[in-house]
Amino acid sequence: MKSNLRSIGETASRFGLETHVLRHWEAVGLLEPERDSADRRLYSDDDLVRIAVILRSKAAGMSLEQIAVLIADDHGPKRHAVLQEHLADLDRRMEDMQRSREMTVHAFECKAHDITACPHFRTMIADVLEGTRDWSLTH
Repeated sequence: MKSNLRSIGETASRFGLETHVLRHWEAVGLLEPERDSADRRLYSDDDLVRIAVILRSKAAGMSLEQIAVLIADDHGPKRHAVLQEHLADLDRRMEDMQRSREMTVHAFECKAHDITACPHFRTMIADVLEGTRDWSLTH
């Protein structure tokens, strides 16, 4: 069965991307679209699947370097290590999200006029106050 081929503009539009994003992903080795006789990129159905995997993986917090390992043909120990590291990161972020949700629910339901003076709310941020949790903006 012959795959449909699409231009870079059509492909980018399909995913709500700018064309330079697809060019960048190609430059870093994530995509290898076919070329026509005028050297224009042509994206196949398989390329669309790779783009969807890249987008979903980025949404899950993976870096382009991690994604490159994920979609590489080599399914060896490096891929396993990257996925194991990412799972640990997802677990940390899920824990952070759960804490954030609990704090938001408490702030919503709390009768204290100043939430920062609420003793229960303060216990929820004790790890930040004690410096036992990394809260950098890149976290």
